[in-house]
Amino acid sequence: MGGARIDLKTLLRQYRDPRLARRLTEKIHEVAREIRDDILIMHVCGTHEWTITHYGIRSLMPDNVELRAGPGCPVCITPASDIDAMVRLAVEEGVVVAVYGDMSRARGGRGVSLEDAKSMGGDVRIVYAVQDAFRIAEKLRDREVVFFGVGFDTTAPATAYMVLKGAPRNMSILSSYRYVPPAVGALLEAPDLEVDAVINPGHSSTVTGMKPYKEYFERSRKPMVFSGFEPIDVLISIYILLRQIRSGKAEMVNEYTRSVTWEGNVRAMATALRVFELRDGYWRGFGVVERSAFEFRDGFESVDARARYGIPEPTARAEFVGGARCADVIKGKIDPIECPLYMRECTPETPKGPSMVSVEGTCRIWAEHKVTAIIKCRV
Repeated sequence: MGGARIDLKTLLRQYRDPRLARRLTEKIHEVAREIRDDILIMHVCGTHEWTITHYGIRSLMPDNVELRAGPGCPVCITPASDIDAMVRLAVEEGVVVAVYGDMSRARGGRGVSLEDAKSMGGDVRIVYAVQDAFRIAEKLRDREVVFFGVGFDTTAPATAYMVLKGAPRNMSILSSYRYVPPAVGALLEAPDLEVDAVINPGHSSTVTGMKPYKEYFERSRKPMVFSGFEPIDVLISIYILLRQIRSGKAEMVNEYTRSVTWEGNVRAMATALRVFELRDGYWRGFGVVERSAFEFRDGFESVDARARYGIPEPTARAEFVGGARCADVIKGKIDPIECPLYMRECTPETPKGPSMVSVEGTCRIWAEHKVTAIIKCRV
C-alpha cells in the first residue's frame, strides 16, 4: 500500500457503492442465464445473513439462484441439554452462572432458559467476555462460578488463553464451543440439502484460515468462497461462485483477502488446541459433526465443568417446542417464513426457538427486517 491510509468512511463507501452493486448484479444475472439448473448457495454466518437481509440481496438474485442460511449462529446450535445443565446448576445447586446475554434467553429441552432460572432465584450473571466471568470468580471466592462457553473458533482461543493464565479454584467452564470447518463439510455432503456452493464465514476463517477447509473441498469438489461482510463483498462472492458453477471448475477462493489468509491466526488456534481437543460434537438442530467440539484435554479437569459436575455429553432430545421447524431453519432446509410459528407464536418479544432469540439467528434477523415473503427484482 506504500504507506497509504484509507479512512473507514471511504472504505465503506467503496463496499456499499450502489453503482458497483448494480453492475455486479447485472453480471450475476448474465452468468446465471447460462446455467440451466437451479442453484443453492449456502452460508454459515449470522453476520452474512444480516447483510443479505438488510441490503435486500436476495431480491437481487436471478430466479434460479437461492441464498440460504445454514447453522451459523452459535446460540442457535448450542445443545439444549447444555442449557438444561446450566439451569440445574443455577437453580438447584446454587452455582453462579456467567453467560452471554443472548444465550441467557435460549430455552433448553425443558422449555426453561437461564433468564427464567434467574427469575426462579438462580444467580445468573450476564457477561460480555470470558474475562468478566473470571473477575466474578475472583470476587466471589466462597461461591462456585461456571462460565457457559458458547461460540465458534473466534471465541474459544480467548477462553483457552484465560485458562492457561490460571483460573481461580472456584471457577469452571462448560465448553459448548464448536469448530466450523467440519460443519461446512457436512453441509456440502448432506443429501437432503443438495448445496451447490458455500460462502464460508469471514470471522471464523480469520482465525482458522482457509487450510482446514481443504479436505472438505477435496471431498465434495464444490465451489467455496471466503467472504467479507459488506454488500459488495457478498455480491462479489456470489459472482465468483456462479462463474465456477458455469465453468464446471470448482475452487477455493479468498474474497476477504483483507482479513483471511491460508494459515489463519496460527497463534490463536495453537492456544485453543493447548487447552481443547477437537472431538465429535452435537449441534442443536443439525446433528453430530465429526471433530467439531472443543472439549477440554486431559489435565484440565479442575476447570472443566463437565468433569466437576458430572454433566454428560450433549444429546438430541426434546430440543424445540411442538409445531416449530427450528431444526429445519438452523440446518438450512427452509426459510423462516416456512415455519408455521414464525411471527405468530414466535416473535422477538416472545421467542420460542433459539433462532428467534439470537441477534445472529436467521429468524430474528428476518423478523427485525419484517420479511414475510421473498420478492426478486428483474434485471
